[in-house]
Amino acid sequence: MYIIGDKVNIRLMTSDDTDLIVKWRNNERVRGNFVYREVFTRQTHENWIETKVNTGEVVQFIICEKDNHNRPVGSVYFRDIDKDAKTAEYGIFIGEDDAIGKGYGNEAAILATDYARDKMGLKKLILRVFTTNEAAIKSYKHAGFSETEIVPLVECSDGQKSDMILMEKML
Repeated sequence: MYIIGDKVNIRLMTSDDTDLIVKWRNNERVRGNFVYREVFTRQTHENWIETKVNTGEVVQFIICEKDNHNRPVGSVYFRDIDKDAKTAEYGIFIGEDDAIGKGYGNEAAILATDYARDKMGLKKLILRVFTTNEAAIKSYKHAGFSETEIVPLVECSDGQKSDMILMEKML
């Protein structure tokens, strides 16, 4: 089942997507935008599916390029889903370098956040983004997220420190 957009379609991730997720998360451009920057392995992702996706703590989609036979290009997800508070943390990444700058993230954000509101019953999404990730910040604002706080010098798993913006969107 696809959620249909103009440029992209999104579909629920399956274990068959593991190799792509591992490839994308190990892309230096992608890895540098995460707090967890260790090498991502098949085992890491299989554990994520078993302990997070299969338990309902995470809902994860694959972003597919509509005009290219639904070629997978990235992922969008909701993690730390709190069904009582109706909240979750939002995340997205475009894994294929040739898919950057085409508006796919903007559209996937709208499709996914509408799904979170309409199908998951969520009322509020939060996200974390490094202040240096200007393209992502612009995309998040386009999707209706607003800045709530700046957290200075967040330490990543590789020891690097960077300022981070917290953002939220009421659904």
